[in-house]
Order: sequence, then C-alpha cells, then structure tokens
Amino acid sequence: MNDQTFSLQPFPYNESFPNLKIAGNIARNANQLTICYTLEGDLKEIAIAPSSNEPSRKYELWEDTCFEFFLGIKDSQRYWEFNLSPAGHWNVYHFDAYRQGMQEETAFEKLPFSVQNQADALVLMLDVDLGKIISAKQAIEIGITTVIKYRAGDVTYSALTHKGTEADFHLRDSFIIEL
Repeated sequence: MNDQTFSLQPFPYNESFPNLKIAGNIARNANQLTICYTLEGDLKEIAIAPSSNEPSRKYELWEDTCFEFFLGIKDSQRYWEFNLSPAGHWNVYHFDAYRQGMQEETAFEKLPFSVQNQADALVLMLDVDLGKIISAKQAIEIGITTVIKYRAGDVTYSALTHKGTEADFHLRDSFIIEL
C-alpha cells in the first residue's frame, strides 16, 4: 500500500485567506484509491452547499466549493478529473490530453463518499475502485486541488503545487503524487 499526506497551497495571486488549512492523505492499495481531505478554519465564511438527500452526478461543480483530484496514467497524456461537492454531488471527466476530448466518464454510475461538516472542520473521504478505468499495474500520477468559494463571492484555488501563471489544475507537471 502506498500512503501519502498532502497540504494544499492557494494560488499565489489570489487574495490570501490565512485562516484556512486544507490537508489530507491519499492511499492506493492495488486498484483501491482512498483520499481524505480536511478543511479547517473559519468555515462560516465559506459557501458550503448543504448535504443532499439524493446525491447525484452534476455538472460544473467547480463553480462552487468543490474538492477535486486529477489522475493520470504515468507516461500517457490521458487523465481523469474527479469533482466532489460537500453536498454529496459528484462527477468524473475523461480527457485524451491537456484539456482535450473532455467527456463524462461513464464507467462510474455512482461515486459514494462521506462528508462530515463540523463547526471548524469539514472532512471529505472517498474510497473508489479504479479498476473500471485503469489496471492495478499502471503507475498513476495525481494532482489534488480544491476550489473554495466564500459567501462574499471570492474564490480561491488551492493545489499541491501551481506550475502556471494562472490557476490551472490540468497541467500535468502539477500531478506530483505518484502511486
């Protein structure tokens, strides 16, 4: 099993919101991927959608507070974008290359994950079988990101690293975790 911790950094040109910390861990055991995000700080300032009784696949989740990760096959241009809303909604997109050939990934009919919303922390955890999209023998590269929308309308973009002049989560050289 390969298990790594992470801490996300806001895009440097965004207004800084020092009262937030986004960290977690990610692990891969064969083709089972587990990722856990912890958002800590003054959460009353953040626009967090209430939990849905019927979580479902939704589009453009990145327009609101959204936890994301990008998964690429090592030495391949193909990659997937996973979007997880604190409300329980989700989506997965497949790309042929950098921002090219975007399609909804139909291999996943559900993407159940848990969200614990506390006074000063939000914990989101996903446990997913990647066997529907990749082989357990394939090495993968991961980029972990979040979009945080504040009640006042400001948005911050956080990632493991920022390689571009703009916040761009699709840049493959920012997929820095290897599992």
